[in-house]
Amino acid sequence: MKHFVTLASNRIRLTMRNKIFLFFTLLMPLGLFFLFAGIFAKGEPRMVTYLLGPVISLTVMGSFWGLSANLVMYREQGILRRFRLAPVTAADMLASSIAANYILTMPTVIIEILLARWLYHVTQIGSLLSLAILVSVSTISFAALGLIVASVTNSMQETQVICQIVWYALMFFSGATFPLPMLPRVVQHLAVFLPATYLVIGLQKAMLLGAGLWALRVEITALGAWAILAFFVSTQLFRWEPGEKVPSRAKLWAVATIVPFLLLGAWESKYGHIQGQAKSAYKMVTAPGTAPEPPAEPAKAPR
Repeated sequence: MKHFVTLASNRIRLTMRNKIFLFFTLLMPLGLFFLFAGIFAKGEPRMVTYLLGPVISLTVMGSFWGLSANLVMYREQGILRRFRLAPVTAADMLASSIAANYILTMPTVIIEILLARWLYHVTQIGSLLSLAILVSVSTISFAALGLIVASVTNSMQETQVICQIVWYALMFFSGATFPLPMLPRVVQHLAVFLPATYLVIGLQKAMLLGAGLWALRVEITALGAWAILAFFVSTQLFRWEPGEKVPSRAKLWAVATIVPFLLLGAWESKYGHIQGQAKSAYKMVTAPGTAPEPPAEPAKAPR
């Protein structure tokens, strides 16, 4: 436990010096928050609440990019080789990376919620317990995705390419950028196979509908199982030395981590309700009856 705490604190100090990580965990999320809340939602509290789910989702998802880039950079620069001389294992190194990523990501999420409350007068964000658990599990899950990317790439250039492909797929096909009901029907059917979709819909259910933990059991279980599987695979593929190359067949293990969402997506396509839940949340903020009422005119004084 002592080694884990020491590694996590060192990772936090090293990460704070990395501009890529700070951009994806602080600057970009806050820029997206003001874009969604101020322009797309036009400051209307209920619409801000609805779009806060995608904003937090992008914050949580974006951290995997910086995490994977950091690990690859440390390997290329020989920093991981120095850690190897210490009495630590690959699991210690990767678990401390997830912990550091969690500690650095949570303040941004809290800032976004506070800004929504102070600037846009969002007074209700649903179940705080459900929100906290879902965000925590999701942050760990997408951090584990960053570990997978760092484990199968051999250079920083390759890491950037894979991160861009994964990032754009998660961002545009999951409802994180455009509401899921607005996307083409084909994309809606593909979205149920993406982990980001369950994060976006889960956050909207927790904040807009006040869903409890039982109502979010599918989202939390799926993301949690994915985190465990991705972490285990990343420990098997982890490399300390910059000259060490990952064999092609080992990359199949990384691809295997998406199996839980392939199974869940197939089940959702036939029996699930994720698309219906997305449509219900969307109608709650777009139906005419949900628009804020104009303030009443003051009564005229009797003559």
